[in-house]
Amino acid sequence: MYHPTTRVLTVLELLQTYGRMSGPDLAARLEVNVRTIRHYITLLQDLGIPIEAERGRGGAYRLRPGFKLPPLMFTEDEAVALTLGLLVARRMGLTAAAPATEGALAKVERVLPDTTRAQVQALQQALRLEFPMFYDAPDSAVVVAFSSAVQQQRQVHFAYQSWRGEATQRTLDPYGVVYYGGRWYGAGFCHLRCDLRAFRLDRVQQARLLSTRFVRPADFDILTFVTRSLATTPGTWAIEVLLYTDLETARQHVPPTLATLEVMTEGVLLRCNVQHLDWFAHFLAGLGWALVVYKPAELRDELRALAQRVAALAESSASMLM
Repeated sequence: MYHPTTRVLTVLELLQTYGRMSGPDLAARLEVNVRTIRHYITLLQDLGIPIEAERGRGGAYRLRPGFKLPPLMFTEDEAVALTLGLLVARRMGLTAAAPATEGALAKVERVLPDTTRAQVQALQQALRLEFPMFYDAPDSAVVVAFSSAVQQQRQVHFAYQSWRGEATQRTLDPYGVVYYGGRWYGAGFCHLRCDLRAFRLDRVQQARLLSTRFVRPADFDILTFVTRSLATTPGTWAIEVLLYTDLETARQHVPPTLATLEVMTEGVLLRCNVQHLDWFAHFLAGLGWALVVYKPAELRDELRALAQRVAALAESSASMLM
């Protein structure tokens, strides 16, 4: 838990960084209520910090123009958090080059007291981040461009190559950016398709912000939209399978990016699109539930063929033991 003094200094740090912030925004950042923020502001003003309050609708707090403070020292927790963030960014390939991370870490270490610097160095030397990186990371400039466009509510224009290899030029009202399942995605209203679309950022090139602004829907859930988009991506085979289980159990075993699940009277209806039926037959067999394949009929053939191969393996194994 943070000490109240740390929270007060964090308010000052945020105002120095962003220039002006509303009470609700500060409260959300510090996970306190607006009344507590007003108390923190009063404490800072009592210390002689010239914080001005803009009244009325859309009001905010700001430091008096021209007022500058010397750089604040990092606390131990802040230094650890910053170091971890930089190490994760390097592991995920989000920095343009290794020197970007190393330079930032060196600058952080330079301003730390000896004790905290030793702890940060120990963290760098001892910590190993090993999470799967199956895919190429997008250009960090693309991630920054999309994120800036979301924050500023400005359109972004980019070149895109689809999973079919189709190259297009897109103009997008970006509603959000998400890292999910080892990939980065941006989603929003695509003016080429006149509909909501999700885009893999590793397939994006030459992203640039435009001056045209838009209004982001307040209820847009980027993660929900991306997972549903992945589950309904067109494929060679359209699948419909009834699983004899309940929805909660099905969700524990069927990734949301693979398929959509719908409660039926008899069980749960799985719908998805796949490129190859053989691996999907293995996936269904691995679930271990009774099921009915509605379509395609070729999937039933794949399940029969899989059963025969498994039976043959069992017979071969038994004969070798005799």
